[in-house]
This record gives sequence, structure tokens and C-alpha cells, in this order.
Amino acid sequence: MKEFDPGQNAVSIVSVTDRVRPLAIGMPVTSVHFLGDIAAFIGAEESVALATSDGEILLAPVHRGGILCAATDGARIVMGGDDGKVVALDKKGEVTLLATDAKRRWIDNVAVHPDGAIAWSAGKTAYVRGGKSEEKSFDVPSTVGGLAFAPKGLRLAIAHYNGVTLWFPNMAANAEVLEWAGSHLGVIFSPDNKFLVTAMHEPALHGWRLADTRHMRMTGYPGRVRSLSWSVGGKGLATSGADSVIIWPFGSKDGPMGKEPAMLAPLRARVSAVACHPKQDILAAGYSDGTVLMARLTDGAEILVRKNGGAQVAGLAWNAKGTQLAFAAEDGEAGLLAL
Repeated sequence: MKEFDPGQNAVSIVSVTDRVRPLAIGMPVTSVHFLGDIAAFIGAEESVALATSDGEILLAPVHRGGILCAATDGARIVMGGDDGKVVALDKKGEVTLLATDAKRRWIDNVAVHPDGAIAWSAGKTAYVRGGKSEEKSFDVPSTVGGLAFAPKGLRLAIAHYNGVTLWFPNMAANAEVLEWAGSHLGVIFSPDNKFLVTAMHEPALHGWRLADTRHMRMTGYPGRVRSLSWSVGGKGLATSGADSVIIWPFGSKDGPMGKEPAMLAPLRARVSAVACHPKQDILAAGYSDGTVLMARLTDGAEILVRKNGGAQVAGLAWNAKGTQLAFAAEDGEAGLLAL
């Protein structure tokens, strides 16, 4: 492995591994987020574990049953559960009930807009509630597979079977449908609002250039893509699903059309989670064998954060300043690295 400097001073592989503060979450974890400098580990059932800077772990009950989805704006984490409820958690551990499905259906997807609006889905119906506006809903042809707010304006992408619906909740105009055959199970806008990408049930991504809805096919994965992360400035989209981190180029007006992706941090294990640094051309990658690596996008230099031998890495997250990296495996073994 080549070493690199994630900050100002060179750091050896051994010292970075030794600087990880291990955390015993004590429950299966499905994803990781930050609330300020508080690392939040989303449990598979009922609770979220908040790890404070002094080493204390606060367990916050949020649902009665399974936690099916989570999204954050950095100030709160919005979650949906199989109890039919949408709740928000802040860094103090306080829980706010945001919505309850009238039919007690599972809340399969959630999304958070920077202006405070939230979106969630139950079955074929997507819901949006703005900071001060009333709740609105929209039905799509099949079960909602994913939700994402556009970075500008109140526009919601709703992934479903055979495509994505783009809906402006505050406008009377008809929703726009971007069609592509197959099951779309996740959706993400590029930071510059020029592209839309979905993760499919098959081992592939599909994208559209929003200016003219031109298609972009991103294939060749050995497994399904379950984790996506934009590099700083949206120049590249890092993805899981292979034994290397696959990074598709989005720095030009044509995005990845006609271009080959970069492949970083190869291992004899499947990449299960990716998280790009918010300020530098660095990413973190978690693998199916429990390994966590950091890699520099410019030359592929690597640092080992966590050795292999554990359960699959379920989630990775950077704090907004890029000074802390949190990770967790599916079995609840977790760690926090301060850079």
C-alpha cells in the first residue's frame, strides 16, 4: 500500500489504525451518520447509538420495531420504520414524531431537503412536507424504490419500477417521467443538479443528463450497487458493488458517457460502503470482510483504517468538517477516527 497524508502531516498505516477508537455498539448496525461531531449508528431494530466525544454511548429509542431507512441534513436524522412512523433524532438524543401512516404501512424511504422539507414513502405513495407547507402526496406506478431531493428548488425524484418520476410538490405542472426498464432501488442527484443516477436491482447504475434526458448506462459490476457517494465538487461518483471502488467521472457536460471509470483500493473482498471526504479528494471504503481503507482519488494511495477479519462494513460517514471518520460493521463493532 502507498501511504498518503490526509491532512498536513504524513501518517503511517500503523499509527492510523492505532488511532481508531473502538466502539462496542451492542446491536446490529445498518448505517452511520453524523450530527455535528456526534457519530450516530443506526440500529436494525428500535434504537440509534450516539457516540459522544468523551467516549459515552447514548442509546436513543426511535421506533417500535425495525428501522428501515434514514437520511440526515447534519442537524437531525429522519428515519422510517415498520411501525408506520417517521421520526427525527437530534444530537441531544431527543426524538420528534413527524408523521404516522394512516394505514400503518412500512415507511420504506426518507429524504431530507436542506431547507427543512422532508419526504417519505409507503407503498406506491410518496409524501412531502415543507418547513411551513402542508403535507402533499404523489402516487407512482409501483412501490417506491428510493427518494432524493434536488439540490436546488423543491423537486423530488421518486425511483420505481421502469424509471424515475420527477415531481415539483409546489407546482401544478405534470410530473416528468424518466423511463428505463427495470427496478430502480435508489436515486441520487449530482451536486450541480445536472445529472440523476439510480441504483438498479441488477448489478448496474442508470443515469440521465437532466438537460436533455440523455441516458447513461453504467454496467460491469459483479454485484448490486448499494452505496453511492459524490466526491468533493461532484467530479466523481464513488460506488460499491465490486472488489474495487468504482468511480464514474462527472466532471464534464457528458458525465461518464464514453468514458471508463476509475478503480481504486482493490481487495479480495467486495466493497460494501463508500463515503467521500467533504473537502478533499479522499474517500473511505468498507468491505465485506470488515476492512476499512482510505484512498486518495488523485493517485490511489491508501491507508488502512481497520483490518479485516470481521463482519461486513455496514456504514461509513465523515463529519461535515472532514476531521472525523466513523464506521460500523453489521455486527455492531464500530470505530471512530479523528484526523
